[in-house]
Amino acid sequence: MSRAVENTGFTCLHCGAQIPAQAGGSYRNHCPRCLHSRHVDITPGDRAADCGAVMAPVAVDHSGKKGFILVHRCTACGAQDRNRLAPDDDIDAVIALQRPV
Repeated sequence: MSRAVENTGFTCLHCGAQIPAQAGGSYRNHCPRCLHSRHVDITPGDRAADCGAVMAPVAVDHSGKKGFILVHRCTACGAQDRNRLAPDDDIDAVIALQRPV
């Protein structure tokens, strides 16, 4: 049985910021200040993942269809996820991820 899709606010596990639910039918999946997330979804908004650990931002990529994409890796289980950057994301935090490898 699948769980109901939820669009809820959250407290960032990394920096402690209170993050409101995303307006306009989209789902906020990461903190706009520090870009960290929490491993709660299997598909956006389903809250079906049992892990619950911090997802650290590890890279920024670009997709022709979706624009700039934030790549997260779970600090507990290693799962990776890709999600669009939001217009209110801290640009300095985004730039810091674009360091040369």
